[in-house]
Amino acid sequence: MALPLEEVRVLDFTRVMAGPFATMLLGDLGADVIKVEPPGGDDTRGWGPPWIGGDSGYFMSVNRNKRSIIIDLKKPESWKIVKKLVKKSDIVVENFRPGVAEELGISYSRLSQINPRIIYCSISGFGQSGPYRDKPGYDLIALAMSGLMSITGEPKRPPVKFGVPIADLTTALFAVISILSALYWREKTGRGQYIDMALLDVQILLLTHQAFNYFATGTEPERMGSAHPNIVPYQAFQTADGYIVVTVGSEKLWEKFCKAIGRPDLMENPKFRTNADRVINREELIEELSRILRSKPTDFWLEVLEKAGVPAAPILTVGQALNDEHVKYRGMVVEVQHPEAGFIKMLGTPFKLSETPGSLRTPPPTRGQHTYEILRELGFTDEEIRTLKNKHVVE
Repeated sequence: MALPLEEVRVLDFTRVMAGPFATMLLGDLGADVIKVEPPGGDDTRGWGPPWIGGDSGYFMSVNRNKRSIIIDLKKPESWKIVKKLVKKSDIVVENFRPGVAEELGISYSRLSQINPRIIYCSISGFGQSGPYRDKPGYDLIALAMSGLMSITGEPKRPPVKFGVPIADLTTALFAVISILSALYWREKTGRGQYIDMALLDVQILLLTHQAFNYFATGTEPERMGSAHPNIVPYQAFQTADGYIVVTVGSEKLWEKFCKAIGRPDLMENPKFRTNADRVINREELIEELSRILRSKPTDFWLEVLEKAGVPAAPILTVGQALNDEHVKYRGMVVEVQHPEAGFIKMLGTPFKLSETPGSLRTPPPTRGQHTYEILRELGFTDEEIRTLKNKHVVE
């Protein structure tokens, strides 16, 4: 089956999470992603335990569907390789701190002279301009400075981060959207362009309704745990043996919910009649609902609420989610053969297009696994490759 980004080549200078996740998604869609690693390899290969083969689980999570080449960009001889790669590439992605790409000789201004059709995406914490341009940009810093962390966690408890690097991951998604948009523009104009993608910009956009709550009232949003600031009840509740989430997003659902839990009187109570009433009297209502839902086990409530047509779900552990029958049916956990680790489990791809679905074709590469293969594709002779290796330009 065809892939949507077949014959598109990505030159990947990224490391850690935001950049590698973005280029992995492009690889899932069929792009030939060449991962340029420094001597010794990507640092995240050593971010363990746990280990899968010789690399960390962290590295393995975001580097499938890529080919690895080791190049020491600090050596002048590397320019000959980079130049040939750029001529044959469509996209460049880097997530160095601002200024480093220029120091390494791989800036957009330089590479676009070689290939004016190149689409060049820089991912950084604060962008390539502005007062914070040179501040270190990490997921946790972006979460803290965007306001998102201030509204994440339980009331009267310290702010907390997400369980995954959500600033990195969401920025990667916006990077891919930008790259695909630039590819479409290039089809119309023949011109490449530069993309300045910042973690903080993306997190500010993700404030969505919380920002507009602030615009409307001037009041700072607060941490509410799993609760929703504008909908009640819409949160997690403890049961007799676990936790469930309940999402009562309309008055019709409120009516169904009250009947399902055996408390039709609640929908007649003027304090709880409309969602606006329930938001105002949240504390009193949640206290009563918590008492009711703690009285029966999770499976009981899920059966009752599903029968009534009220959206609800158990809060699964990571292991439970990965072993869930629906997750497996959708192909979101798959096995691939790795050259060092043997058969390993990987997460599937969500790109389920009818004609050109995404695919998991190759496992994460070993360090420099494709160096010689790529150099030969670029036209280097075996003698030239040996010379580059002896000078420690490549590995």
